[in-house]
Amino acid sequence: MKTKKLITQILLTFAITLVTAGIVTLLWNLVIDKAGIVIDWKTSFVLAIIIGIVIPLSRTKDK
Repeated sequence: MKTKKLITQILLTFAITLVTAGIVTLLWNLVIDKAGIVIDWKTSFVLAIIIGIVIPLSRTKDK
């Protein structure tokens, strides 16, 4: 049961981080770099994978 909850938390955190990082890179390229409407998917996925694993595991370890 704990494993199922942990996997759900990892996937939810991954999805939220991926969307947030995508929006941030889109706005960065649009406003700061003037590169147009471009999302840096590589950076977004790497960040989402790292944060998606680390945050739920650290929350589990605290409990």
